[in-house]
Amino acid sequence: MAANTSRHEILVALHVHDDSVYDEYRARMKPILHSIGGYFRRDFRISESLAEGDPSVNRVFIISFPDKPTMDRFFNDPDYKKARAEFFDASVSHTDTVAAYDLPG
Repeated sequence: MAANTSRHEILVALHVHDDSVYDEYRARMKPILHSIGGYFRRDFRISESLAEGDPSVNRVFIISFPDKPTMDRFFNDPDYKKARAEFFDASVSHTDTVAAYDLPG
Protein backbone atom coordinates (compact mmCIF):
# COMPACT_ATOMS: atom_id res chain seq x y z
CA MET A 1 0.00 0.00 0.00
CA ALA A 2 1.32 3.44 -0.87
CA ALA A 3 2.71 5.43 2.06
CA ASN A 4 0.85 8.61 1.04
CA THR A 5 -2.61 7.00 1.08
CA SER A 6 -4.81 7.85 4.06
CA ARG A 7 -6.37 4.85 5.82
CA HIS A 8 -8.83 4.07 8.62
CA GLU A 9 -7.51 1.42 11.00
CA ILE A 10 -8.58 -0.46 14.10
CA LEU A 11 -6.35 -2.13 16.67
CA VAL A 12 -8.02 -5.25 18.06
CA ALA A 13 -7.15 -7.72 20.84
CA LEU A 14 -8.86 -11.12 21.02
CA HIS A 15 -8.92 -14.30 23.01
CA VAL A 16 -9.13 -17.09 20.44
CA HIS A 17 -10.06 -20.39 22.10
CA ASP A 18 -10.30 -22.50 18.91
CA ASP A 19 -7.53 -21.79 16.40
CA SER A 20 -8.80 -24.12 13.68
CA VAL A 21 -12.29 -22.57 13.64
CA TYR A 22 -10.76 -19.07 13.79
CA ASP A 23 -8.50 -19.96 10.84
CA GLU A 24 -11.63 -20.89 8.87
CA TYR A 25 -13.18 -17.53 9.78
CA ARG A 26 -10.07 -15.75 8.48
CA ALA A 27 -10.12 -17.82 5.27
CA ARG A 28 -13.75 -16.81 4.66
CA MET A 29 -13.43 -13.12 5.52
CA LYS A 30 -10.12 -12.26 3.84
CA PRO A 31 -11.44 -12.33 0.25
CA ILE A 32 -14.24 -9.96 1.31
CA LEU A 33 -11.73 -7.72 3.10
CA HIS A 34 -9.36 -7.65 0.13
CA SER A 35 -12.22 -6.95 -2.32
CA ILE A 36 -12.90 -3.60 -0.60
CA GLY A 37 -9.21 -2.63 -0.33
CA GLY A 38 -8.69 -3.76 3.26
CA TYR A 39 -5.86 -5.81 4.73
CA PHE A 40 -4.15 -6.78 7.97
CA ARG A 41 -1.29 -4.33 8.47
CA ARG A 42 -0.03 -6.20 11.55
CA ASP A 43 -1.14 -9.57 12.93
CA PHE A 44 0.29 -11.29 16.02
CA ARG A 45 -0.21 -14.38 18.14
CA ILE A 46 0.93 -13.51 21.67
CA SER A 47 1.71 -15.67 24.67
CA GLU A 48 1.79 -13.21 27.54
CA SER A 49 0.06 -9.95 28.44
CA LEU A 50 2.28 -7.58 30.44
CA ALA A 51 -0.21 -4.78 31.11
CA GLU A 52 -3.55 -4.46 32.83
CA GLY A 53 -6.54 -5.78 30.95
CA ASP A 54 -7.72 -9.22 29.94
CA PRO A 55 -4.76 -11.57 30.52
CA SER A 56 -6.28 -14.17 28.18
CA VAL A 57 -5.67 -12.07 25.05
CA ASN A 58 -3.69 -14.16 22.57
CA ARG A 59 -4.20 -12.36 19.24
CA VAL A 60 -3.57 -8.71 18.39
CA PHE A 61 -3.92 -7.15 14.96
CA ILE A 62 -4.33 -3.92 13.03
CA ILE A 63 -6.88 -4.11 10.24
CA SER A 64 -6.68 -1.34 7.66
CA PHE A 65 -9.44 0.06 5.43
CA PRO A 66 -9.46 2.78 2.76
CA ASP A 67 -11.76 4.86 5.01
CA LYS A 68 -14.39 4.51 7.76
CA PRO A 69 -17.41 4.21 5.42
CA THR A 70 -15.67 1.30 3.67
CA MET A 71 -15.00 -0.33 7.06
CA ASP A 72 -18.69 0.05 7.94
CA ARG A 73 -19.71 -1.55 4.61
CA PHE A 74 -17.33 -4.45 5.27
CA PHE A 75 -18.73 -5.20 8.73
CA ASN A 76 -22.31 -4.97 7.36
CA ASP A 77 -21.65 -7.17 4.32
CA PRO A 78 -24.03 -10.18 4.40
CA ASP A 79 -21.26 -12.66 3.48
CA TYR A 80 -19.02 -11.25 6.21
CA LYS A 81 -21.83 -11.46 8.75
CA LYS A 82 -22.45 -15.11 7.79
CA ALA A 83 -18.75 -16.00 8.21
CA ARG A 84 -18.63 -14.16 11.52
CA ALA A 85 -21.74 -15.88 12.90
CA GLU A 86 -20.56 -19.32 11.84
CA PHE A 87 -16.85 -19.18 12.67
CA PHE A 88 -15.81 -16.08 14.65
CA ASP A 89 -18.49 -16.40 17.32
CA ALA A 90 -17.61 -20.09 17.74
CA SER A 91 -13.88 -19.48 18.17
CA VAL A 92 -13.43 -16.18 20.03
CA SER A 93 -14.19 -15.69 23.74
CA HIS A 94 -13.29 -12.02 24.07
CA THR A 95 -12.93 -9.07 21.69
CA ASP A 96 -11.54 -5.65 22.55
CA THR A 97 -11.29 -2.85 20.01
CA VAL A 98 -8.34 -1.05 21.56
CA ALA A 99 -8.27 1.91 19.16
CA ALA A 100 -9.71 3.23 15.92
CA TYR A 101 -7.94 6.01 14.06
CA ASP A 102 -7.26 7.62 10.69
CA LEU A 103 -3.78 7.66 9.20
CA PRO A 104 -3.12 10.84 7.20
CA GLY A 105 -2.24 10.54 3.54
